[in-house]
Amino acid sequence: MSEAKKRLITAEDLYRFELIGDVRLSPDGKNVVYVQKRVDRKTEKKYGNLWVIPTQAGKPRQFTFGDQKDISPRWSPDGKTIAFLSNRADQDKAPQIYLISFGGGEAHKISEIPGEITSISWSPDDRKILCSVRKLDPDELERQNNEQKKKLGVVNRRYDRFFYKFDGFGYLPHEREHIWTVDVHSGTGKQLTDHKIYDEKEPAYSPDGKWIAFLSNHSEDPDRDFERVDLFVIPSRGGAQKKIETPVGDKVKLSFSPDGKWIAFVEQVGEHQDYKNYGLWVVSIDGSVPARNLTAAYDLNVSPSTINDMGEPEFISPTWSNDGKIIYFQCARHGITQLLAVSKDGKNLDAVIDQKAVVCSFSFDKKQSTLAYQLGRIDDPCQIILRDMATVKEKQLTSLNNSILTKVELGKVKEVWFKSPSGMDLQGWVLAPPGFNPKKKYPSILEIHGGPQTQYGFFFMHEFYYLASKGYVVYFCNPRGGRGYGEEHTKAIWHDWGANDYADLMTWVDQMEKAPYIDRSRMGVTGGSYGGYMTVWIIGHTQRFKAAVTQRCVSNFVSMWGSSDLNHAFEDTLNQKPPYEDLKNYWEHSPIAYIGNAKTPTMVIHNENDMRCPIEQGEQVFVALKKQGVPTEMVRFPDEFHGLSRTGRTDRRIVRLNAILGWFEKYLN
Repeated sequence: MSEAKKRLITAEDLYRFELIGDVRLSPDGKNVVYVQKRVDRKTEKKYGNLWVIPTQAGKPRQFTFGDQKDISPRWSPDGKTIAFLSNRADQDKAPQIYLISFGGGEAHKISEIPGEITSISWSPDDRKILCSVRKLDPDELERQNNEQKKKLGVVNRRYDRFFYKFDGFGYLPHEREHIWTVDVHSGTGKQLTDHKIYDEKEPAYSPDGKWIAFLSNHSEDPDRDFERVDLFVIPSRGGAQKKIETPVGDKVKLSFSPDGKWIAFVEQVGEHQDYKNYGLWVVSIDGSVPARNLTAAYDLNVSPSTINDMGEPEFISPTWSNDGKIIYFQCARHGITQLLAVSKDGKNLDAVIDQKAVVCSFSFDKKQSTLAYQLGRIDDPCQIILRDMATVKEKQLTSLNNSILTKVELGKVKEVWFKSPSGMDLQGWVLAPPGFNPKKKYPSILEIHGGPQTQYGFFFMHEFYYLASKGYVVYFCNPRGGRGYGEEHTKAIWHDWGANDYADLMTWVDQMEKAPYIDRSRMGVTGGSYGGYMTVWIIGHTQRFKAAVTQRCVSNFVSMWGSSDLNHAFEDTLNQKPPYEDLKNYWEHSPIAYIGNAKTPTMVIHNENDMRCPIEQGEQVFVALKKQGVPTEMVRFPDEFHGLSRTGRTDRRIVRLNAILGWFEKYLN
C-alpha cells in the first residue's frame, strides 16, 4: 500500500489494537503459549484468552475461549498441561487456578481459595502449584455470601497501618499475602506461611522441590521500614523459616540455581536512597559465600521499565543457564530494554538481545537451545520472536495488529543526543507528523515522562502518534533523574526536583527551537504524574509555551505527604523529613508555590480515584489559575486510578486524548 493511500492513526484505534502478554515457551521448545488481550467496545470490558503458536510451522490458534480474563499461563515441567488463572466462573471475584491439557479438552478449576492469587508456578514433580495468596477479610467474605450486605456495600473501613491503600488496587484488605500450595489432583490448598503484619511474596521452588524461597519484610513495622526486605527459605511441606543473610535493601525477583546451592535476586541496597541502581545479586543457600552484586561494576539498573501506553513489560525473574555459570536478565538502558547475560562471578557481561527495541518478556525451552521473547518496537507494540541460541537466527512468530499497522502512516521518529548544561549526554526523540515537509513551520508538543525513575525509548506510544497525526511535531527526552543512564544521572535530582531536570528540559527545548521547521510561537507542553509536576513547574517559571496540559500532577508536596498511597515514602524525594520538620523545603520544591507567575493557558486532567497523586493536587492548580484569570479547564475522570492513560477504560482514554488535542488545537493553531 502506498504512503498516499494510508490513513492516519485515530484515538478509536485503541479499541482495535490487541496486545500480547505472559509469553512462555514450552519445555520441548515446540510451542509458545501467550495471552492475547482485547477490548469489547460495547461493554468497555477488557478480556484475555490463551493462544498458542507452534515454533516450527503454523499459525497462532486460540486455545481458550470466552469473554473473561485468562492470564498467567504456565507450562507443567513435562509440557503436557498448562496452569493459568481465570475469572471465568465468576467475573465479580478474583481469578482461580485452572488446568488445561495441551493435548485437548476443557479447562477445569482446581482451587477454591477465597482471596486474590497473585502468582503461580509448578513444582518440579508436576504435583503442586505454588502460589501467593491474599485471603479475603472476614467482612468482605460475609458480604459476598449475603446478598443484602453485598447490595449495601462497605459500611466503614478501619486501619492502624501506614500503607492502607494502593493505586490501581484500592483500599487494602487487612489480610496479608502468604505462601500456599495447591495439589494438582485433589485441588486441596495448603497455607505454608501466616503472620498478621508480614507479607510473603514471589515464592520459588528449588530444583529438587524440597525448598521454597520467598521475599518478606520482618521489621517490627514493615510499613515504616518498607525497604528492609529479606530472603527466606522454608521446607516445601511447610515448617520453620530460615533467613538468608543479605544486605539491607529492597528486593524483588528471585530464582534458584540449577544445583539448588545459590539464589539470584534483584536488590537496591540501602534505605532512603532510591536513586541507586537495582543490581543482580547471588547468595549461597548455606551462607558459606556472602551475597555479591554481579552488576555493580557496570553501572546499570536491572529492570525492564521503558514507558509506553500499550502494555507494561513483564519483569522476568533472573534465569540461570543450565550449567549454572550464567544468569540472564532484562535491563532498561539508553531507551531500550536489553536481554543481558552475566557470569556468576560477575566478570563477564554480554548482550544477548541489544536492539533498538524493548524485550518485554523472555523464556527458554528446557535445553535452552531456543529462546522465545516478546519484543516491542517504536513502530509496533508487541510481537513474539523466536531465536535459535546456537545460530542466533531469529524469526517472528506473530503479526498481531498488522491490519492496523500496515494501513496507517505513523510519521518518522528521529533519535537525537544532546548535552545537558553540566555536559552530560542526554537522549531524545523527535516524531515528525505524517507527510512532514521540512520547509514548513509546525506547532510542537513537548512530552515529559512520569516517574521520574524510568525512561522513554524505542517503544510504541499511541498518544504521540495520535498527536503527530494532527500536524504536531512531538518531541520527548530523558532528562536527569530518570533511569537508563547510570546512577549519577538518576541521583542528579535527588532531593532537588525542579533544578537539573528543568534545566535539561529547557536545553532540549532550546535545541528544538533552532530547528527550521519549528514555529516558536506555537509550542505546547504536557506530561503526567512527575511529568505533570514538571508541566506545572514550567508554567510557573517561563512563559515560552503557548499552551500546557498537566495530567495527574504533583503540585504541592506539603499536602501530598500522607494523602498519597505512598504517604510518608515521599519524604525520601525531599530529604527524609516530614513537612512539619522541613516545611520550607517542601514548599520551595512545590510547583504550586510559583503558580502566581503562570500565564500559560493550562488544562488540568486528573482522575478522581488517583491514590498516587490525589485529585486535590490537580484541584489546587485549577483553582489557582482560575483565580488569576489564566485560561484553564479541568477534566476529571471518575473511578479511574493514576494510570488512566495506559490501563484505564478505553472510552475514557479516548476522551482524554481528545481533550489534550482540543486544548492544543485551541491555543496552538
